[in-house]
Amino acid sequence: MSVNKAYSADQNGEAPTTSAGTSNGSTTNLPAHLQRQIVATEQTHLKASTKQAYFADEKITIPQTDRVGFSWHKLWAFTGPGFLMSIAYLDPGNIESDLQSGAIAKYKILWVLLWATILGLLMQRLAARLGVVTGLHLAEMCYRQYKKLPRLILWVMIEIAIIGSDMQEVIGTAIAIYLLSNKFVPLWLGTLITIVDTFTFLFLDKYGLRKLEFLFGVLITIMAVTFGYEYIVSAPDQMEVIKGMFIPWCKDCNSRVLLQAVGVVGAVIMPHNLYLHSALVKSRDIDRRQSAKVREANYYFFIEASVALFVSFIINLFVVAVFAHGMYGQTNNDVLEVCQNRSMYEDAKNSFVDNNNGNDLIDADLYKGGLFLGCTFGAAAMFIWGIGILAAGQSSTMTGTYAGQFSMEGFLNLQWPRWRRVLFTRLIAIVPTFLLAFFRVNLYFVINQVEALNVTGVILAVVCVFAILYLLFNLYLVIHMAACMGNRFLTNSQLIQKYVLPSQNSFSIKNANSTYVR
Repeated sequence: MSVNKAYSADQNGEAPTTSAGTSNGSTTNLPAHLQRQIVATEQTHLKASTKQAYFADEKITIPQTDRVGFSWHKLWAFTGPGFLMSIAYLDPGNIESDLQSGAIAKYKILWVLLWATILGLLMQRLAARLGVVTGLHLAEMCYRQYKKLPRLILWVMIEIAIIGSDMQEVIGTAIAIYLLSNKFVPLWLGTLITIVDTFTFLFLDKYGLRKLEFLFGVLITIMAVTFGYEYIVSAPDQMEVIKGMFIPWCKDCNSRVLLQAVGVVGAVIMPHNLYLHSALVKSRDIDRRQSAKVREANYYFFIEASVALFVSFIINLFVVAVFAHGMYGQTNNDVLEVCQNRSMYEDAKNSFVDNNNGNDLIDADLYKGGLFLGCTFGAAAMFIWGIGILAAGQSSTMTGTYAGQFSMEGFLNLQWPRWRRVLFTRLIAIVPTFLLAFFRVNLYFVINQVEALNVTGVILAVVCVFAILYLLFNLYLVIHMAACMGNRFLTNSQLIQKYVLPSQNSFSIKNANSTYVR
C-alpha cells in the first residue's frame, strides 16, 4: 500500500499526504532538520508511511442505509474492537483475582466486580470517543500534547503496566500448558511456547481484519463455555450470587477481604487498555468530516463495548461463584481429604501444604484452582479449566502485544517496519516474564513435581519429536510474518522466497516497499 493510496481517499477526514508535506500539516517528507523545528499538534500527521498492525491494509466499511434509527447491519460492522478490548478483562490475572475473591470473601464483593466493570466501561467509552472524534489514538495524542520528558516518563509507566499485566498472562498460559500436558511441559518452556504462539497468531492479521476479530471471538466463546461448565457442575447458590452482586455491603469483612476488593478493581481497570481501545476503533472507515457519522460511530461503539464487557462480567462471575462455593473457608487439609482417591493426589500434597496444624486456609492460585476442580469434580473439570485459562492467556497476550505496539509507536513516533516494532515491544515484556518463570515459579511447580514423572523412553521420544516439529513450524510462521511485515533481508532472500513466501506475495511485498515514503 502506498502512502498516497492510504490517504488520497480522505475517508476519515485526514488530509492526503503531499510531496511538500507542508500545506496540510504533514511533516513526513520534510528534511530531518526542518522536521525537528516543527511543534506537533492535533493537525500534525505522523507516521504517514508506517503500517500499523491489526488494520494495516484495510478498514471496515460501514454500510449506508436509508433506515432511520438502530441498524443491526451497522452494529455488526462496528463489532470487533470492543471485544478485543474486553480480552483485558479476562486475562489470567483477572481469573486468578476472581478465584481468590471467591475463596477469601465468598460472594461478598461481587458488587465490587460489577461496579469496577461499569467504571471500566465508562473509561473505555472515553477512549473510543477519542479515537473516533480525533482520528488519533491516546498515545498519538500524548505525543502532541506533552513535552519530551513527561511523554517519555508516561510511556515508561505504560510499558511497566504492560509488563506487569503480560507477566500474568504469559505465566497463566504456561500454567495452562503445564496442566494440559500433565506436567510434562515445565513453565519456562511453556513461556517460550507462548512467545512463539503470540507471534504466529499476530501473523494472522495479514489474512484479513474480520478473520482476526473472529479468532478473538472464538477464544472468548471458549472461555464462556469452559468457565460456564465449571459454574454448572459446581452449582453455587443462585440467590447468594444475586445478593452478592446487588447489595453493596460486606458484613464481617476483615483487612484481607478489603485488600482483595482493591485487587479486583486493579485487575479489572488497566490503563494500557485505554490506549488499545482508542487505537482499535480506527479500524473502521468513519468520515470524520460529518458530525452525524461521528455520532453514529460513538453510538454503535458504545453498544458494542457494553455487550462485550457484559460478557466479560458474566465470565468473571462464573469463576468467582465456582470458588466461592467450593473453596471459601476450606483448609489445605480439607482439599487433601477430597483428593485422596484422585490421580492428582500427589500433586495436591505438594501444592496444598499445611504448616499450622491443619488450620491453614487455602492460598488460591490458577494451578491450585485446577487441582481443586480436578479433585472435586473429576479430571475432566481440571482439563476444561486448563483450556479456559489457555484461551484467556493466549488471547490476552496478543492484545497486550497490540497495546504495547500502539503505545510505543504513538509515544515515540517510531518509523520502524511493523515486524521490528512487534518484536521489540514483545521482548520488553517477555524477557522479565521468562526470567521469573525460570528462576522463581519454575522452582515451585516443576522441580517438586516433574521429577516424579515416570515416562518411558518411547513415549518421551515421541513427545520430544512432536515438540521439536511444533517449534519448527512456529519458527516458520514467525519468519513468514516478519517477511510479510517488510523485513527486507528476508524478502530479498532467495531461500525465503523459494520455500517460505509464495511468488505473488513476494512480488507484492517488494513493490509495496518500493512505494513507501521513507
